[in-house]
Amino acid sequence: MTSALFVLVFVGALLGTEGLAWVAHRHLMHGPLWCWHRSHHEPRAGVLEKNDLFAVMFALPAIALIAIGTHLWFWALPIGLGMTAYGMIYFFFHDGLVHRRYPIGVAGRSAFWRKRIQAHRLHHVVKTREGCVSFGFLWVRPVRALTAELRQNRTASSNGARASA
Repeated sequence: MTSALFVLVFVGALLGTEGLAWVAHRHLMHGPLWCWHRSHHEPRAGVLEKNDLFAVMFALPAIALIAIGTHLWFWALPIGLGMTAYGMIYFFFHDGLVHRRYPIGVAGRSAFWRKRIQAHRLHHVVKTREGCVSFGFLWVRPVRALTAELRQNRTASSNGARASA
């Protein structure tokens, strides 16, 4: 029973991290921490970008939870490992497959990955912190809905209104 619960908590943490990542991306990266995230929306000069600091920032709670889980409270371990697994998936597929920062040996031709790649490219159509769409990575809305939202945001901004959140 403990093993099954461990796996359930691990998977829950992995999937829950997507929700936390969405909130952080939408409200922090495209908000007060745009000064770091802007580098991700501009052409990269070199191997690293200021946006990579988020990987360190987001790894710290996972590391702390793994340490707590191995020394103080067992159930912090699957939470920290689930968060770490999400970070590894994100690093491998976002940086490798979507942005091609390094070769990964996967073409991303399946419908699952094509949808995520298209959604993320639509996110990068906008070069400012306002008016972007698609802040998630594993869960993405249909491409048609994202395209319609982009059009709506552009119409709103050209009329002087703030783009929708």
